[in-house]
Amino acid sequence: ADPYFDNIDLSIPLPTPPLMHNKDNYIISLGELTKWLAGQAESLGVEIFAGFPASELLQRDGIVIGVATNDAGIDKHGQATDRFMAGVEIHARQTVLAEGCHGSLSKKLIADYNLRQHCDPQSYGLGIKEIWEIPAEQHKKGFVAHSIGWPLTQETYGGGWIYHYGTNLVSIGFVVGLDYSNPTLSPFEEMQRWKTHPAIAAHLRGGRRISYGARALVEGGIQSLPNLTVNGALLIGDAAGFLNVPKIKGNHTAMQSGIIAADALADLLLSDNSEIRCINYAKNLRDSWVWRELHQVRNIRPGFHKGLLFGLCNAALEAYLFKGRMPWTLKQHADHLQLKPLKMVKPIHYPKPDGILSFDRLSSVYLSNTNHAEDQPCHLVLRDPAKAISINHTRFGSPETRYCPAGVYEIVTENGKPRLQINAQNCVHCKTCDIKDPTQNINWLPPEGGGGPNYTGM
Repeated sequence: ADPYFDNIDLSIPLPTPPLMHNKDNYIISLGELTKWLAGQAESLGVEIFAGFPASELLQRDGIVIGVATNDAGIDKHGQATDRFMAGVEIHARQTVLAEGCHGSLSKKLIADYNLRQHCDPQSYGLGIKEIWEIPAEQHKKGFVAHSIGWPLTQETYGGGWIYHYGTNLVSIGFVVGLDYSNPTLSPFEEMQRWKTHPAIAAHLRGGRRISYGARALVEGGIQSLPNLTVNGALLIGDAAGFLNVPKIKGNHTAMQSGIIAADALADLLLSDNSEIRCINYAKNLRDSWVWRELHQVRNIRPGFHKGLLFGLCNAALEAYLFKGRMPWTLKQHADHLQLKPLKMVKPIHYPKPDGILSFDRLSSVYLSNTNHAEDQPCHLVLRDPAKAISINHTRFGSPETRYCPAGVYEIVTENGKPRLQINAQNCVHCKTCDIKDPTQNINWLPPEGGGGPNYTGM
């Protein structure tokens, strides 16, 4: 018996805690919502430049003055080149970074200005998502279910969701906390295995998978929020880390942070004030319902650092007894420091995909409509290429070949020696490698020309 996959027929229904309630909310496609919002913004005169990734923060004398695109390309060291001579600088009095989880410019801003000096490390999860089309007679529009636990061990945080929405569509997904310790764990394989549980498979019977995607999400909570402003720039949404972990939702807090930022920026830019830091944004955010909501759930995620049972008990106390008013705040830890050496763990062996419920990574990437120009520079840069073998492969068994949900990283043998091969064209921009690499050796850079996944209906 394999302890990772025992008790496949067992499922225990649990009450939905108040902190997870989403009564009267809608199940929608965020991709479709974004398209609609773009149209609304453009009708108000907002200019949107799609396909031009911002690759560089422009700074002068400690002040952010805008961004530059990378159409000129990047070399193997991550430096801009003159390959196409088409890079553009965009200057602004205030630059708002809304890149989502672990954005490349947000990461640099936080590091350059030491914005995490007074907060815990950010913690992350990796969400693997699929859209299925199922027979009409099986569809229950508005049905919502969440799971926690299996097929993960009790030491690893994670769980899944099932949402019936639209016309015969089902959104399913599985999130694995990126603070897991076993380097042989594969979040993608865990998600594929999860679908074979009878309680999950019943929703997909007779259906077909039509879309696939993956993305890291912030799980640190309020104790992992960095300072939000610097001279000339500020962070909003999941670029800062406003996701509500128990609700598995951050779009509402992200939008509200944008509204609060817009009000503060309007006051600043329309006044005679010569300030170059939008100090009212952070102040107004702390006085808003966003801060109160995140403060109420701050101890849920770190409670699972001690395992599933402790985490569930802690969450129950928070939700039903203390209602977020515990007099302490649990600490977060850095995900990349949690991996154990390969010799200290029991390797996980995953079953082969059946092509009906479970699938391989490359056929999944195909459904993400990922595209990168074949001749563009690799946007996944190793700070020290030697570490890929001397540390990652030798000590941890090359965990990047397992945690990547798109088959970007693989070990090949040349002249009898292992070598890391990076298939950057497969990248679905989840950012997991930039987060989980044990030596922080992988630097994810915006690919040239806006390449990447082209999600439809996600």
